[in-house]
Amino acid sequence: MIRTLLAILCFVSLVPSAFGQKVKYKDLFVLLNAKQYDQAEPFLRKYIAEKNDNPNAYLFMGIILQEKAANNDVLKHTDIMVNNLDSAVYFYDLAYKGINEKEIKRNDEYYQAYNRRDLRTGKFGIALSDVQFDLEKRMQALKERKVLVRELKTHYDNAESLYAKAQILFKDIQSKYKNAKTLFLRSDENTINDLKRIAQTFDSSMLAFKSYKDVSSAYGNSGHNQELTLKEISNLENDGTTPADFMQDKLPLWDYKRWAENSISGIEKEIVPMRENLIAYDIAINKLREKLKKDSVSVKNDLTKLVDKILYEQLKKYDADPMPMDIFGMKIAELGYLSELINNKPLIDSANVKLKLDLLKKELKEIEALDSISTKLEARDIDADALDYSHFVKNSYGTPSVLKSLIKTTKDFADREEERKEKEVKRFTESLRWMVSETDSIPLFMEASDNSKFKPLVLVEDKYTAGFQFADSTATGYFSTINPARKGGINISFPVDKKVFNRRKLPVTKALSASDENGQVFYILFFSEEKIQEKFPATLAKIYRTDGLAWSNNFSFDLLPVEVSFHVESGEVALKTSNPAGESKMAFIDKNGKQKNTGNEK
Repeated sequence: MIRTLLAILCFVSLVPSAFGQKVKYKDLFVLLNAKQYDQAEPFLRKYIAEKNDNPNAYLFMGIILQEKAANNDVLKHTDIMVNNLDSAVYFYDLAYKGINEKEIKRNDEYYQAYNRRDLRTGKFGIALSDVQFDLEKRMQALKERKVLVRELKTHYDNAESLYAKAQILFKDIQSKYKNAKTLFLRSDENTINDLKRIAQTFDSSMLAFKSYKDVSSAYGNSGHNQELTLKEISNLENDGTTPADFMQDKLPLWDYKRWAENSISGIEKEIVPMRENLIAYDIAINKLREKLKKDSVSVKNDLTKLVDKILYEQLKKYDADPMPMDIFGMKIAELGYLSELINNKPLIDSANVKLKLDLLKKELKEIEALDSISTKLEARDIDADALDYSHFVKNSYGTPSVLKSLIKTTKDFADREEERKEKEVKRFTESLRWMVSETDSIPLFMEASDNSKFKPLVLVEDKYTAGFQFADSTATGYFSTINPARKGGINISFPVDKKVFNRRKLPVTKALSASDENGQVFYILFFSEEKIQEKFPATLAKIYRTDGLAWSNNFSFDLLPVEVSFHVESGEVALKTSNPAGESKMAFIDKNGKQKNTGNEK
């Protein structure tokens, strides 16, 4: 071993001069036998160039080239590797043809690697058959290796290039449609063909990759072990564009096939049928309009049945704000308003002001809905919407301009009707606030100013009102029933204690009332929160619906009145009075207006 190392060192030290002299194979063999191939190769090449009759030199040249091929990257340096494999076979073949018994006997020290014990004789020796068999195996293995290398590289290149092609096709779709909404809504046969091409290309890439992995398994350790994972494309705008490095062991790829097939399925199974459903739905609405127009009948019940939640949900899946649903909404809202007018027509001449106001409010609500959706439609980019829904627009309206004209006409109609209904609602709302008599309009709201001719102090909704009517500063009590027409009714004036009740005393004047269940007898109590001679003054009036004022009398109480109740059986009125300390008393007024007695109540 030490002699070998010394020989190698000696040979290496003579390298500069050796290139200028003939290389001695015995010296070179020291390096070759020690497997110092990197150092030996240039000398071996020079030797072979000068001498072509040394089969052992060919043998080692083949070994060196085989070693170099084994160290080449099968994917990155494929051509170099194949060239080394071919060259190794070439030199092995030269060695095979040149090695014979004579060569082995003459240069047996060069073939000690084949020195074997003969099983028959038990002696060591070098057999020509062993050398030839080894060379045959080497050449066969290298030829098979070359085939695997070519297959491996071909499948790898196909997988990589087909994936890149699928990505380019995907980017074309991405560039054309920008987002999933536009892709689905504007899709046609060309779109489906493009998507199929993406799926097929990606599928071919995956088949090539599988073949690559199969060959790689047969090849053995190639230095590459890619683990493929597929990523879902969930956003057309942002996904699917990052490049793939097929050299990496962790190989994430966009799943173009799954995306393309899902898109095709969505177009064929949902978008195409949905387009026909939009046209059918529009036709159904138009038929209802013809029915309303021809027969002058409400179609509200039909509209309720017409609402298609499934169609709306399908559209929302692809478009958060679908234009056709706004069109349908506008047309349905218009039919809803026209139906409301038809439904209200028999009642619109009623004398009942509140009923008429309720009807007007319903009509106003319907027309506001129409105005709202037509305003939204007018603000839309109908030309862009028409591209998304070209099938619907073309088959239902012909051109976008016709659709825009319909929207404008409907919006103008809604504006006019809304303005008219708002005025009517305002007028009838104001009418509800007054009872109109032959000579006066009595306010039906408590907020009347202190300077008003009438000052309401009692207001029982839709039944009656009572308060003071002033001529200058003098107060007179009034009572008025409230009827649906807000006209006529019972209007009664009655005297009150003029020393107690006037404009100046209004802030401390309060009122209570009571009536029987049938609304035939009414009691109105006015009282002051200021004492006169240590008592609280009051005026109580009794009024009959049929006979008018029965009486109006003045009273005074120790405590403030807090409740008035009417006992139908006795015809008496019970007045409960109390103070902040919790003390209370009852006062009773008979049917003729006389105070009977008082009592304490704890």
